[in-house]
Amino acid sequence: MSLLTKHDALLLDLDGTIWQGGEPIRGAVDTLNACGLPAVYVTNNASRAPEDVAHKLRGIGLEATTESVVTSAQAAIRLVKQNLKKHSKVLVIGTESFKELATDAGFTVVESADDKPAAVIQGLSTEMGWEQLSEAALAIRGGAAFYCSNMDLQLPTSRGFAVGNGALAAAITASTGVEPVSAGKPGPEMFIQAARALGATKPLVVGDRLDTDIMGGNNAAMDTLHVLTGVSGPMELIEAPERLRPDYVGVNLCDLSLTRAQARPGAQGGFTARFDGQDVLLENGDDNATWVQALRTVLEVAWALPKAPRYVRPCSDKAEEATGKWW
Repeated sequence: MSLLTKHDALLLDLDGTIWQGGEPIRGAVDTLNACGLPAVYVTNNASRAPEDVAHKLRGIGLEATTESVVTSAQAAIRLVKQNLKKHSKVLVIGTESFKELATDAGFTVVESADDKPAAVIQGLSTEMGWEQLSEAALAIRGGAAFYCSNMDLQLPTSRGFAVGNGALAAAITASTGVEPVSAGKPGPEMFIQAARALGATKPLVVGDRLDTDIMGGNNAAMDTLHVLTGVSGPMELIEAPERLRPDYVGVNLCDLSLTRAQARPGAQGGFTARFDGQDVLLENGDDNATWVQALRTVLEVAWALPKAPRYVRPCSDKAEEATGKWW
């Protein structure tokens, strides 16, 4: 039984999973168009409005509507609505679309700490600088509650990993000593909302970050597939604590076509792995075995240990070749 036949919907991350820097990742569009499952795109990136994300998805050839996009900006506004009265003053540090979401939710959006906002709501904006961060810090010192869309430290781009929203929020925390309440992944709410929108009972969460996508899916008690096209690589998987471990591991979205046994950590490709002292030994390997099969083989052993192995030691030519492709 394949991953696709086991599940009734896909809850998909965007950056590092569907695209890198706006360019689609190899195989992503064709796989999703052919898979036959409904999808909701669940993104921690709060810099674009849902309709803009849907437009961009359609631009690369995927079917998407505003209703099929859930952003951390939306989640942040819902969270603040649970804690503040309607028409409360809020200082929104982020894009114009983020401010529009706050206005549409019934809040009074202000521009200055001098307006005594009840809350600061911070999300990613490429135009954010010292002035905006300082205004947020001043408001928080004045008693405003501190909310942010997500705590991602890095943002995957076509040039590599740029500064993420969590790093910007950390600057405010460093100045004020106040930790934000984060609305996005790895909290479960975005995934629960997405599954509810589809009426799905067996969704599969797919993402590239262990500490947001996978942990968030695990927190929502959903199956998770980690794809190796973004932030978290093989070595991070090997060292991952239990709360960050996915059910399945794939190279990219094309691996949605694998059977559950093929995608799940376990011995495959003729590789074997065993524990020796503080190390995991990777041995054997068929001629046509791949580096991801070697990784899944090692993961089964590494995750059975009380702590992460000191080293993974390749003990065959094929194992040496496979581990040489890890990062």
